[in-house]
Amino acid sequence: MAKRVVVGLSGGVDSSVTAFLLKEQGYEVIGMFMKNWHDDTVTLSTECPWLDDSNDAMIVAQQLGIPFQAIDLSKEYKERIVDYMFAEYQRGRTPNPDVLCNREIKFDVFLNTALKLGADFVATGHYCRKGDVVKEGKTIYRLLAGKDPNKDQSYFLCQLTQGQLSKALFPIGELLKSEVRTIAKKAGLTTADKKDSQGLCFVGKVHLPDFLQQRLEPKKGKVIEVPVEAAVFQNGFSSGDLANISKPFLFTPDLGEVVGEHNGAHYYTIGQRRGLNIGGFEKPLFVIGTDTDKNLIYMGMGEDHPGLYRRGLFISPADEHWVRRDLKLEEGESRKYSARIRYRQPLESCTLHKKEEGLYILFDRPQRSITPGQFAAWYEGDELIGSGVIN
Repeated sequence: MAKRVVVGLSGGVDSSVTAFLLKEQGYEVIGMFMKNWHDDTVTLSTECPWLDDSNDAMIVAQQLGIPFQAIDLSKEYKERIVDYMFAEYQRGRTPNPDVLCNREIKFDVFLNTALKLGADFVATGHYCRKGDVVKEGKTIYRLLAGKDPNKDQSYFLCQLTQGQLSKALFPIGELLKSEVRTIAKKAGLTTADKKDSQGLCFVGKVHLPDFLQQRLEPKKGKVIEVPVEAAVFQNGFSSGDLANISKPFLFTPDLGEVVGEHNGAHYYTIGQRRGLNIGGFEKPLFVIGTDTDKNLIYMGMGEDHPGLYRRGLFISPADEHWVRRDLKLEEGESRKYSARIRYRQPLESCTLHKKEEGLYILFDRPQRSITPGQFAAWYEGDELIGSGVIN
């Protein structure tokens, strides 16, 4: 009897080819579209309108001759993703909703819905791969980077568990994006030439300040430019001083001068350049720190401003996650890995140090825009080993 797979059909070419390949491989395939967002007032309507996506997903299912249904998960999405986003921005942190969306929606709510339909697996159009190793008679699943180096999406799945991975299939992970489009064209799929969507998982491309202003009120505050020589930098600490190296920089108003005003510190993130419209400087200004309690934004001039760079970061025990739990560091242990702190960032060599208070990641060279609330993910070769929320 054929294994049953529920494919998350998003209306894009990647999930369309995912369904096509699985059907070709002999699986019993069911297509399912997830409707997770109802508020179109903050969505830039020309980008990724959900109704068009739903229709495209339905057409692809018809072309493939597979059952199709749409499910409304907007309640769960609001509670687990949107509310979390607002809470994090309110605290002056920068969340990654796409990582959470995969952990909380696609591979939790959606997965459980699929299992109730008798599915053996769920499949998505992610550019990543799944492998396994057997240790002491037990199968351990591996999350591997996609074959296409320009499309690898393993980072977005960095919070998955062994249980979630055991039920997941990623058929296009072995393919290049160009190969996926070629397959779609040969199969005559309506999404073959469809432009890739951008923006928040399920929501589409949003104007973030408008999105945040639904709940976070605008509040005028000061923008302070911090000169290089006046800043407090931890880059000078020795590599053995993990706690100080890994703390966000401490800025105070007396370190610089007021050069403008902003509409709310919670709207901005470290490394941001656009959105403040402050000119007249020799080099571009970048956000190097925010203080949501005092509603202050600190900026540094130029891409080489040391306030943009840090060598270390800290992850609390509650936020530490190991995809490979068998490789989890014990207190007092250290291990070399490569890590990234955002999607598409090249992997950077680092050392993980497990201490009683949590996990430190010390990079071989300073990293730009390490931002509280984002996810750091560490790899061994092309395998994602674990991840955590940056403090």
